[in-house]
Amino acid sequence: MKAAKSLSSATTPSFAVAFGGGGARGLAHIHVIEALDELGIKPVAIAGSSIGAIMGAGMASGMAGAEIHAHAKEILSRRAEVASRMWRARPGSLTEFFAGGFSFGQFNVERLLRAFLPHQIPDTFEELVIPLQVTATDYFGHCLHICDSGDLISALGASAAIPAVFKPVVRDDRLLIDGGIYNPVPFDLVLGKADITIGIDVVGAPSTGRRKVPTTIDLMFGSSQLMMQSIIANKLQQMRPDILLHPPVSRFRVLDFLKMDAVMAETVSIKDDLKRAVEAALVARKAA
Repeated sequence: MKAAKSLSSATTPSFAVAFGGGGARGLAHIHVIEALDELGIKPVAIAGSSIGAIMGAGMASGMAGAEIHAHAKEILSRRAEVASRMWRARPGSLTEFFAGGFSFGQFNVERLLRAFLPHQIPDTFEELVIPLQVTATDYFGHCLHICDSGDLISALGASAAIPAVFKPVVRDDRLLIDGGIYNPVPFDLVLGKADITIGIDVVGAPSTGRRKVPTTIDLMFGSSQLMMQSIIANKLQQMRPDILLHPPVSRFRVLDFLKMDAVMAETVSIKDDLKRAVEAALVARKAA
């Protein structure tokens, strides 16, 4: 596909974007942000779940897709750099490590984010240049919880707190876990806030490409994928974004961050897919 021209601000309708959750599969969101940059589109509203919330925060802070791409590649292409930052995110003391009893998901996701996030992402929602809504799941409240003000890092941590991998996050007097559990692709949060709404689904689905008999870990994360796809399908029966795209991410695991190059190569087609979808949406608006 030929390079897309930037859209004139005088003639372009407003856009809102919802970035879905999916762990390392969400690295594909970088292509989406780069494509929007190339089109000259600056969303008026962003919503994100889990990795989508983190990517959304990067865009909402004013970072270009190329900057986000460079930051992620600089870290994830070097195992030593990842290990160094993981070491920085370790519990500060044995007392902290064993607080509440030893458990498998012992990493503090807020500490981890502070070790990995680019410096351009601010501490609070109020410092962002684009309004951002971050999803989390209220564990004891049995409901979706939306974060859109105050401390940003705790909100991103709550949204990314995958059970059995990270500790839950306490925020707003609630025990919060992975936002993808209740809302994997939160396009409903930005419907009506712009002329055209874009949703990006990176949940994927269990794939037979890796092995015939899945491991216990594969089953745990695969069943989560199936649950989230069921939620998305049910929501789509009630409402739809103008554009909903699904980059080919199913062969990657939720924690395959060290496979960034492979994820990016596998999903690069999403850039042209998005540009074509935006063009079609603009044509449809003119014809309406």
